[in-house]
Amino acid sequence: MSDRLYIFDTTLRDGEQSPGCSMNIDEKMRVAHALAALGVDIIEAGFPIASPGDFEAVYRIASEVEGPHIAGLARASARDIERAAEAVKPAGDRGRIHTFIATSPIHMQAKLRMTPEQVLERAVDAVRLARSLVPEVEFSAEDAGRSKMDFLCRIVEGAIAAGARVINIPDTVGYMTPDEFGERIRTLIERVPNSDQAIFSVHCHNDLGLAVANSLAAVEYGARQVECTINGLGERAGNASLEEIVMILRTRTDRYDIETGIDTKRIVPTSKLVSQITGMPVQPNKAIVGANAFAHESGIHQDGMLKHQKTYEIMTPESVGWNTNRMVLGKHSGRAALRARYEALGVELDAERLNDVFERFKVLADKKKDIFDEDLLAILSEETEVDIERVKLVSLHAASGTGDTPVAAVELDIEGETHKATAEGDGPVDAAFKAIKSLVEPNGQLLLYSVNAITSGTDAQGEVTVRLKDGERIVNGQGSDTDIVVASAKALISALNKLPNMHAREVHAQYSGV
Repeated sequence: MSDRLYIFDTTLRDGEQSPGCSMNIDEKMRVAHALAALGVDIIEAGFPIASPGDFEAVYRIASEVEGPHIAGLARASARDIERAAEAVKPAGDRGRIHTFIATSPIHMQAKLRMTPEQVLERAVDAVRLARSLVPEVEFSAEDAGRSKMDFLCRIVEGAIAAGARVINIPDTVGYMTPDEFGERIRTLIERVPNSDQAIFSVHCHNDLGLAVANSLAAVEYGARQVECTINGLGERAGNASLEEIVMILRTRTDRYDIETGIDTKRIVPTSKLVSQITGMPVQPNKAIVGANAFAHESGIHQDGMLKHQKTYEIMTPESVGWNTNRMVLGKHSGRAALRARYEALGVELDAERLNDVFERFKVLADKKKDIFDEDLLAILSEETEVDIERVKLVSLHAASGTGDTPVAAVELDIEGETHKATAEGDGPVDAAFKAIKSLVEPNGQLLLYSVNAITSGTDAQGEVTVRLKDGERIVNGQGSDTDIVVASAKALISALNKLPNMHAREVHAQYSGV
């Protein structure tokens, strides 16, 4: 029988730490359910001590998501660990505390200002406390890639003796190369006397573009858990990409006789969902999930493909979830067809939600001829809980032309009251943004404005991502529409709704009179 690799997904924790990728609780729940359907073994749901919102998200995921084990991150401190234990408690036997402390000389000296002996004692105490509170404990030696091997062996041995049954060896700063990282895992397993009592895990960052290669090298030398994210999201250059690791193991069974529990046909729908929610587009040439991953333009390649698919494709698009179902959805399609298409995308809709989505679908179908999967996911991305939808777009009229100054008039519903404003701008989008921002405060600093065509054709929906910064808080907003100015306004309003202190303000005189 082939060996088993456990997939530890940290999209909701490390992935969310990417600048601008913060998600609200309902968005996290959608991603968590998608990860469970995908078949990941462990979901790292968040860092419970970080904020009340993070705690609530971990608690809800532990309460409502069936299947995967649910992990909460905690520093090696009693307060962190107790908070994490409370958050994962609803998961019962599937609850895990993932506690960590830095072990490299530079981290111990410059950040922790602790001696190696103090760090060792803190790690052992943390694992022992965590093990008294939850059934599963994972210990991470932060910056293990730059840690001294003798000390790393000591702290791993101590953590296992204290009750950790998963030992994570992170290349926290993406410093290592595959040969030396693989050798590090081999040495630990061989030198630590009680290594047979734990599963060894790796968590590789992509600062030098080697996260996947380092993870696979570790697997070759005995690691049996890999920590990764959808689309490779994560701090700085990101983490090891789940889809790449899984498909390498599946495609190269001649080299890796190792299985995962991933339903690979759900990879692309999950990737699209995460991209939609975080507002982080997938680059077209991204392996597995990029729009061009299975595209062939060269005449030589096209000729080969026509003769035999395997001439230029080492896996089929269907195997990772690219849609080959050509059943066209349009304005004459019914609820049954819509539900079936969403089910194929890994989205389950109850009767009430189906009715709501169906109404949105019909509005869009009146605007464009064919509805594609990307359109359907965009419809879901615009769903917002009523209690956080404090600002709603009632109407928008924009005018621009050669030689004319662009102008936009907006009408907003702000917490049940109607507010109107007009503004001029460098273009219709700029004018619309100025009009909207004149009605609310705080309105944030615009960090990113990104436009993508969801599908091809002149009737394609435009998907707009807006990133705002208010103080230390960075939020994303998404909007889609066949009218790019309307899509832009929706995206800005979506972001504004995520600013906690946002409220209406009096319109300045130069904006009034609409």
